[in-house]
Amino acid sequence: MKFVFRMLSKFFPEKNKTPTVRWNDIIAMVDLERLNEESGEMPVLIFKHSTRCSISIMILDRFERESEESASFKPYFLDLISYREISDAVSAKYDIIHQSPQALLIVESHCVYSVSHNGIDYKEVNEKAKKYI
Repeated sequence: MKFVFRMLSKFFPEKNKTPTVRWNDIIAMVDLERLNEESGEMPVLIFKHSTRCSISIMILDRFERESEESASFKPYFLDLISYREISDAVSAKYDIIHQSPQALLIVESHCVYSVSHNGIDYKEVNEKAKKYI
């Protein structure tokens, strides 16, 4: 019986882990301008999230559970349902196709890494960001 529980635990990670991601919300165009400036000092992550999409909710939950205290990027969160015009501006500014969920790593005002859906992985994003520190 212990074997069954051990095997199942791989598929159902601990839900009580406190996420360590300290999101900075993007709610105005000035926030986008600020994060773009900050990307000159350290990598910045934009996490584009749809509150209406079950896949987006699942990926966000997984991303937060995988998070670590020592992130190599500053995390920004964009609710693209509430702030669609900002989401469109992100796509235009960084010349990327809109997807949801989507993670964009911004360095020196350029999108150096873009990934969406199940490809979004905290450890991978963090490793990519370390290259720019």
